[in-house]
Amino acid sequence: MNDEFYIKRCLELAAIAIGSVSPNPMVGCVIVVGDKIIGEGYHQKFGQAHAEPNAIKSVFDKYGLEAETLLKKATAYVNLEPCAHFGKTPPCADLFVKYQLKKVVIGNRDPFSGVDGKGIVKLKNAGINVISGVLDETCKFFNRRFFTRIQQQRPFIILKWAQTANGYFATADGHQKWISGGLAKRIAHRWRTEEDAILIGKQTAIIDNPQLTSREWPGNNPVRLVIDRELQVPHNSHIFNGEAKTIILNEIKTDVVGNIHYIQMEDMRFYLPQKIAFQLYLMDIQSVIIEGGANILKQFLVANLWDEARIFTSATSWINGVPSPVINGNLTEEIQLGSDKLSIYINQTT
Repeated sequence: MNDEFYIKRCLELAAIAIGSVSPNPMVGCVIVVGDKIIGEGYHQKFGQAHAEPNAIKSVFDKYGLEAETLLKKATAYVNLEPCAHFGKTPPCADLFVKYQLKKVVIGNRDPFSGVDGKGIVKLKNAGINVISGVLDETCKFFNRRFFTRIQQQRPFIILKWAQTANGYFATADGHQKWISGGLAKRIAHRWRTEEDAILIGKQTAIIDNPQLTSREWPGNNPVRLVIDRELQVPHNSHIFNGEAKTIILNEIKTDVVGNIHYIQMEDMRFYLPQKIAFQLYLMDIQSVIIEGGANILKQFLVANLWDEARIFTSATSWINGVPSPVINGNLTEEIQLGSDKLSIYINQTT
């Protein structure tokens, strides 16, 4: 087994907690002696133990009194540099130093200023052999939400919409009409469990009256974000129910009523995508899905403020309607889902 094999295993473990650790990164840890894995762990939930102590604990749980001797011969694999600072938990690098591990292999150096090489230095100063940069790009893409928040001071932004075969986004007269099928809907609900928040505009909230929950997939509901400059969305709309935290971005008031949070913003007619992105960064929202309407999606596209676009195209054509946004990105994947086609685009300019 080589280093890349074990780093890939770290990523497999880390992925189990997608949607549960934000704004922290997803991290897995594998501890190996010879060619045998003696312990594994991953960061399971924000505020709880990180991957490294969970992996160390698994060694002690399995080997008892023999654990300390084994750890002195061990190599630890981790997809992100062990932390070197006190946060909600103690520094993970200190744990490896305490048990005198022989070697630590790292995927990414942590871009967070509280770590950013300090964990590596601490390990090396303790005489531990450190290798870093293994599957570096793969690990960065895996934690792209975290890297975007730290390096660009904004959330990772996903655009999502459905369009007809001939490029229509919504009906011309404004009434609700489904475009994509049931399988596309279930996948969209799974995505909601994986991201921190979901954002729509006023018109979408009024016309579609969406719930914006992940009810068709097990997992957390995202924070619901609604752009409602003049507070015109009726209070009997689904977004005002108690199923998820809801934030209303508006120009009138800042207030909290139960699970509904009103946040006042200045002059939302100008630079709205930039203002929203910074506001979400301040709120530690690490990722957001923008589901519409067409005007909101176009504003983020024009501002070039997006990272990934997920577009469902149905086999159905309409006579007329509201044209879909025009995407200019790198098409990375196409998947057929029943009668719908899912296209994934990456913005390589951000």
